[in-house]
Amino acid sequence: MAHRIERVNNLIRQEISELLQRQVKDPRLGNFITVTGVSTSPDLKHAKVFVSCMGSEEEKRKILSALVSASGFFRRQLTKHLRLRHIPELSFQWDDSIERGAHLLELIDRVSLDKGG
Repeated sequence: MAHRIERVNNLIRQEISELLQRQVKDPRLGNFITVTGVSTSPDLKHAKVFVSCMGSEEEKRKILSALVSASGFFRRQLTKHLRLRHIPELSFQWDDSIERGAHLLELIDRVSLDKGG
């Protein structure tokens, strides 16, 4: 069953990424938004969609708000494009792992410069 959930997660991630690039017309979603992952519940009724984008905290709030308001659109599109008996309810959450990684790399660079200089 875990393999099936993994496949569903990948399908939903790919489809939402495509929709964000090509079909969503909301100006709040004009920035480069990355769908970093999807986590679907074992019963396939709920899916957390993790997104990331570089920007200020206010921009991030606007983006999440726009994604939440567009969740019905995303579900309708998933219904059209995926062959699943039930399309999960989507909840969007911010994934700050890219920013944390960039911060860690910056700290490592600083430590390296301090030791070398």
